[in-house]
Amino acid sequence: MLITDICVALGLAEREVRCLGVVWGKSRARAGGVTNLLIAHMLDTAAVAELIWDGYLAPHTRRQIDTVAPDGDGRRFFAWLCGIHDCGKATPSFQRVDGTEAALLAEAGLCWDTGMVNRSTSRAWRHDKAGGALLRSVLKSAGWGREQIAWVWPLVAGHHGTVAAQQPSDRTYAQGHAQGKSPEWKTVQRQLVEVFTRALGYDALCAVQPAAVPARAVQLGLLGYVVMADWIASDETHFTGLDRLEAISFDGARARSRAAWAALRLEGGLRGLEGAGDVFTSRFGHGPRPSQNLVVDAVRRMDAPGLTIVEGPMGEGKTKTLLAVTEVIAERFGFSGLFLGMPTQATADPMLEQVCRWADAVSPGAGSDAVLLHGKRAFNPVWKAMMDAERRASYESVQEDGDVDCCEREHHAPADWFLGAKRGLLGHLVVGTIDQLLHAATRTRHVMLRHAGLAGKVVGLDEVHAADVYMSQFLKESLRWLGQARIPVVLLSATLPPAQRQVLTDAYLSGARNEPHFTAPLPDAAGYPAVTCAWQDPAAVAPVVTVDACAPWRRDMPVRVCSLPEAEDPDQPVVDTLRAQLAAGGCALVIRNTVKRAQRTFRRLQAEFGDDTVILHGQLTVRERAERSEDIIARLGPGDDQPRPARMIVVATQVAEQSFDVDADVLITDITPIDLLLQRIGRMWRHDGTLRPAAITEPVVYVTAWHPQPDNGVPRFERGAEYIYGTWLLLRTAALVSSASAGGGWSIPGDVPWLVAEVYNGDPLVPAAWRAAEQQACEAWRREQEQRAVNAERYLLARPADRDAVTLAGLHYAAADAQDEQRLRAVVRDGEDSVEVVLVVHTAGSYRTLEGTSLGAAGELSGGHVDELAGDILRLPVALTGNHAPESLGLVPLPGWSSHPWLRQARALVLDAALVGRAGPYRVSCDRDIGLTYER
Repeated sequence: MLITDICVALGLAEREVRCLGVVWGKSRARAGGVTNLLIAHMLDTAAVAELIWDGYLAPHTRRQIDTVAPDGDGRRFFAWLCGIHDCGKATPSFQRVDGTEAALLAEAGLCWDTGMVNRSTSRAWRHDKAGGALLRSVLKSAGWGREQIAWVWPLVAGHHGTVAAQQPSDRTYAQGHAQGKSPEWKTVQRQLVEVFTRALGYDALCAVQPAAVPARAVQLGLLGYVVMADWIASDETHFTGLDRLEAISFDGARARSRAAWAALRLEGGLRGLEGAGDVFTSRFGHGPRPSQNLVVDAVRRMDAPGLTIVEGPMGEGKTKTLLAVTEVIAERFGFSGLFLGMPTQATADPMLEQVCRWADAVSPGAGSDAVLLHGKRAFNPVWKAMMDAERRASYESVQEDGDVDCCEREHHAPADWFLGAKRGLLGHLVVGTIDQLLHAATRTRHVMLRHAGLAGKVVGLDEVHAADVYMSQFLKESLRWLGQARIPVVLLSATLPPAQRQVLTDAYLSGARNEPHFTAPLPDAAGYPAVTCAWQDPAAVAPVVTVDACAPWRRDMPVRVCSLPEAEDPDQPVVDTLRAQLAAGGCALVIRNTVKRAQRTFRRLQAEFGDDTVILHGQLTVRERAERSEDIIARLGPGDDQPRPARMIVVATQVAEQSFDVDADVLITDITPIDLLLQRIGRMWRHDGTLRPAAITEPVVYVTAWHPQPDNGVPRFERGAEYIYGTWLLLRTAALVSSASAGGGWSIPGDVPWLVAEVYNGDPLVPAAWRAAEQQACEAWRREQEQRAVNAERYLLARPADRDAVTLAGLHYAAADAQDEQRLRAVVRDGEDSVEVVLVVHTAGSYRTLEGTSLGAAGELSGGHVDELAGDILRLPVALTGNHAPESLGLVPLPGWSSHPWLRQARALVLDAALVGRAGPYRVSCDRDIGLTYER
């Protein structure tokens, strides 16, 4: 039915129809050269929403909307919510901004006092804000209940990325010039909403009133979908303007939307799941290990989506377990995607290919929907190959056919639309850093898009023990929102303290129950590996929590633990130990807590063992770190692709703690808290069948960076270890190391749970002579933890006092200073904002890359320069940059980079021919062997 026919059916006078036919939504400049009437854009958005419902939303999400929609018709209600978003444009504050259109409004009788409606009032009364107030007034007149109005208006007021802390009263709205004070304006506003509502098939506006109030987290996801539908319908490529009311209809909007949807190809994900019996054999080509069977069986017993915590030894196969249970959860509860969050970019990169292979096995072709989501994805070889294959496919289709049917042709990469700013989590299968989830717990602009992206997914997080107390505040906040939205979460860890397991479970269940301070005491696991499942069935009063355990896949391995006291020369004991241990050959891993310490140790070992020594840390260029990691894993990792070296020594920092699949014969490590120490031990004697020198008969770990003080025996720790980890946890870990060193050692992995519990439970542990020092350190540690939690609180999405709020009103009670990804990373990681630089060499009046490729006098780009420069990226240590602006340190883009979308924002660190440069007061050197060094 045409809009003009609806106007006739409603009995609108000719003057009223004329007014409706001049209220515009998109100007000529933003609608392909033809003004787009407001009713046309609203119908386009509603039609796009129908396609989002049909081809994008997960069944679980659709069911949630069905339960609150009038008459259970979630699809139509969803379309109405999305389409109504721009009703606030029917106000003088918006209509005044285009002079040509304003003249047409005046001819139709829609005028305003230009002295009262100006640029200042328009900024104060932006159309999203105006729409919230307008809708409150219209819905109240239509007979909607207060509770239903209260949760719906923020979906309109917040569609530009923030939900205001306060909404003006209806009285303010009725009297304001900028909002439309005259009867003519109030009439056209009411009729716009009524006509739009009739076009969607509702008999009257009162029939749209929801049947219930959804959970606040569901509302936030809905707001994200409103933004998504608006952004798609605002693309002038697919939605050119319509300026004649008699040419507008919902059927026409549906036709336009179908064409746009086909071109954008946003459908995908895990569809048509049938629930494979043995998900391991069918997806990975082998049967499950006992722990993998344990987790799958536990998840199959869950009655509703919930939280699953998987704890198991390093190398137990937890990632495959996560993928397997994702399929089980998706099939049982109606989810269609996955977000896999890893601790770092380096650990996220190898997961992309694994997720692609798994997704293709589950739903043929689904692997091409995978999105890698972090700042360096353009340099991941798998991602780069996906992008290149997609470009080639597009080119070949055009060459052969002269046209491209984007809906039918095979694609090799996720839709371009998902690659735009703030849209990454909306992709169907997403692999990224844990930061991407933590950002969803921050009170930042367009945070609702992150929640919409998570709504239909299983959320999996690996290495959750790596989150410190500051990051944990954002993780707990995320779990509260995910629990309230009934989004399933799977957490993986090798070494999770019992108190942390309890806190994470409580956070999820408090969201699911909408009880901010809820707690459900967890039973102890009867063994290790273990799985904890927690869920809240909506029909039940109490939550269900289960804890199951089984025997590990590998037999327990006795590990001898030796104290290696820190000497005045801290490297000499390391040299002496390795000289003795590797006399007949063998492979050793030495892990230091700081880069400077690793560099110094490497130099000493290199002097002793020559080319058998290699160093790996975070102050290498992207290319050098990737190449060294690949080489080390190839030589010391699983498989027989390359013969194991007769002798090799790897000196590394914390980069060796996570997802670093090497098998060392001997481990020397600086002391760390016990959970991280156990992670490091997991890098030795890791693979069955490894041939080791006859002289190395047992796994031995040497723990250094500390020594007992001669007067009382209380340990004194190396300064870097104490700065990073604090004294209290190191003291308690040192007590366990001392005890194990005196006799017995540890049995790995069987001893892992009780070792972690001993350090973190706070019970008496250290010798009597240490207790005063431990008590003092404990108090300092607790004060620091409390302060860091308070520091995080100002960025959290919801204040503690607002966690039982019912609607989104006031969600953005204050803006967080974290609008860009770089700043967000610092926010959720409690760090000063470190600076990334591109290393370039300047000699003889021109620039070149580290590899020697000439860039010209201004750094001009051509051909493969960008890829080469991308390999020369390096993140400067915070100690070097501090709180200084990069410009004040001389770190700015080269003039020749101004036209490149990525490099124009990059910072160049310029070096001379000797690879020496300046960054503010520091002299910086780039050594090919040891990486970046600096000094004042």
